[in-house]
Amino acid sequence: MAVRAGRNGVKAADLAQARAALIEFAEQMYAPLVRCDQRAKAEQYVRGLLLEGRRKSIQPMAARLADGDEQGLQQFITDSPWDDRPVRRRLARRMTAEIEPDGWVVDDTALPKDGRFSPGVARQYCGALGKTANCQVIVSVNAVTDRASCPLDWRLFVPEEWDADAERRKRAKIPEQVRHREKWRLAVDVLDELLDWGLQRRVVQADGGYGDITAFRVALEQRELEYVVQVKGATSAHPQDAAPVTPAYQGRGRRPKARYPDKPTSLRALVLAAGPDAAQPVSWREGDRGPLTSRFVCLRVRPANDAQRQDDGVLPERWLLAEWPKDNDEPVKYWLSNLPPDTPLVRLVHLAKLRWRIEHDYRELKQCLGLDHYEGRTYRGLQHHLTCVTVAHAFLTCCRLSRAGPSNARPQMAAA
Repeated sequence: MAVRAGRNGVKAADLAQARAALIEFAEQMYAPLVRCDQRAKAEQYVRGLLLEGRRKSIQPMAARLADGDEQGLQQFITDSPWDDRPVRRRLARRMTAEIEPDGWVVDDTALPKDGRFSPGVARQYCGALGKTANCQVIVSVNAVTDRASCPLDWRLFVPEEWDADAERRKRAKIPEQVRHREKWRLAVDVLDELLDWGLQRRVVQADGGYGDITAFRVALEQRELEYVVQVKGATSAHPQDAAPVTPAYQGRGRRPKARYPDKPTSLRALVLAAGPDAAQPVSWREGDRGPLTSRFVCLRVRPANDAQRQDDGVLPERWLLAEWPKDNDEPVKYWLSNLPPDTPLVRLVHLAKLRWRIEHDYRELKQCLGLDHYEGRTYRGLQHHLTCVTVAHAFLTCCRLSRAGPSNARPQMAAA
């Protein structure tokens, strides 16, 4: 399908040629909606999101559509009680089959907002503006390969101040059960839902905002999920050969537990001790100007977290991956991973670097498809909008994959 999206969407002529394919795709995704008029409005709303235009709020979209119905679209998104969970489930299953993801990438993005009554809005860090500002934050889990990606599900981050603000909660129509939860817990909630939907487990990637949280890594392991997550160099750990020692029992009180005799050091110190000669050059994908290559140190370490300590006092081994470019005095990035001990270095690097696709997604979701253009003030309306934007993005992704064909094979990874 020859559907190409520019900065502000798809040209009207191109979208008209793909209309039959879009209708079929929308029918499949919105099949859980019982009423045919709802399914028709869903396709119309997705078409409005795809159609070229600077603003993707309801009024300008309806004006651009030949069959635009502003009142009908407003009612469908804001007031209609259709359940978006079955739609997201169908979408997640379809896009997992289309993309065949190498991993699930956890991330969040901010949506700048005016006023104080949009659900979850607060003064918090806004990556889109690069500063603290009035915004909403949504957490996502995305199916990702180097060739394609797609959000599978979203959660709205509700700041603590909203829990006690009855007036704002009532105006935004936030359900009683939707309360403040840390972003990492929201991410785990999404992962639980993906598993409940029957999706095959994938390796989880996340930046330091999630990876630095021990409880997040523990939660992944409890769910038997493998991960490669970014962490700070200051994160504490023992070297691989460190072993706990049990002090002699003095005959009174509880028997002492095994503990490590030496204090843990930092990941940075462990890599520096290995030295620059331990770094190996690795290429992980083709960029616009040729293979992307850097040097990496890979060590087995024991992160010093009591939450991960086994009954015998032993801390489990994990991979420590550090990127140490040739002209740098020390590493620039660090990751921890629970992948098996025989995992090749090139696979660790590929997975650690997989998050680049998400930035591409966010640009398209915002600039092209209006992720942050919703002007409504209700929780239900925001959830409906997020679902429709994701369907629009999935349609574009399927078009790209269909156009690329078999030649768009996954790039080969190799040590340089």
